[in-house]
Amino acid sequence: MSIAVGLVGTGVMGSEHARILREDTPGARLAGVCDADPRKAAIAGCGAQVYSDPLEMIHSREIDAVVIASPDSTHADLVMACMAAEKPVLCEKPLAITAAQALAIVELEMSKGRRLVQVGYMRRFDPAYRLLKQSFDSGEIGKPLIVHNVHRNLVAPEWMTGSMSISNAFVHEIDVVRWLLDTDLATVRVTSLQKGDPLVIEMTTRSGTVITNEINMNCQYGYYVHSEIVGENGVASLPAMPSTVIHRAGQQVLAYPTYWVPRFMEAYKAQTKSWIKTIQTRQAYEGASAWDGYVTTAVAEQIIEGKETGEIQLTLLSCPSFYA
Repeated sequence: MSIAVGLVGTGVMGSEHARILREDTPGARLAGVCDADPRKAAIAGCGAQVYSDPLEMIHSREIDAVVIASPDSTHADLVMACMAAEKPVLCEKPLAITAAQALAIVELEMSKGRRLVQVGYMRRFDPAYRLLKQSFDSGEIGKPLIVHNVHRNLVAPEWMTGSMSISNAFVHEIDVVRWLLDTDLATVRVTSLQKGDPLVIEMTTRSGTVITNEINMNCQYGYYVHSEIVGENGVASLPAMPSTVIHRAGQQVLAYPTYWVPRFMEAYKAQTKSWIKTIQTRQAYEGASAWDGYVTTAVAEQIIEGKETGEIQLTLLSCPSFYA
């Protein structure tokens, strides 16, 4: 069965989702595209139906499932609309702007009695991160003591203002640590440099593991993400990513991607294929759930509210058995 997918938003990520659905996702087809700019929607759709109203597309009988890649502030309402229409939805992070909005999504999904929402934390599908998790899960390095994360951007996008380095970027580290270690976070402390960039964020888990995070939105040399787990019996690290080495003008230069899509290309493809397979087979979701989306938003919200106060004691609801 081919899944007819509708896409909301054709910016950087939306355009990439469109390409993946058109070219790299057997069992799916891009059937509809909606954007505030119909010209951009038509270009991304390459013949798919263009919609001016996302709700019209979501409720169309021609659409089986929806990918949301529109601005962050629109995510919660569009996800709710997808669930009201009983349609599976893959939503780019964050799931919602506030924890209250994310919790409302969780509650609606539970009332439906089945999973309809996946949140686009694509690192869970990245081959390198999966190998890192396998090394940890195998017990090879023993009890985790420290996790080091680095998240650097060449230059912050123009739309990234205020606390978005936490609510839009650092949420990846929040999610991936919970997934890698299969535990929740307990405390957070933020050190802000140069008026908020970079940030050094130290966290502890409920089991006592310490996580250090560098969040640097303007590192000036390229896009770079790294993670390693220091255990009692060894260290597991992400490998160096393949890259072209240029020898020119008396220098050897290792090229870095300028933004995140090239680095996580395989992860985005695997994420979409897994999501489509889940829809076709009704098997368990591999990706981040609405509950995971709630937790990341709730943690980010508490960090933003308390980052000037010293150590933050995180307050999170208990995970419902629906998501266990």
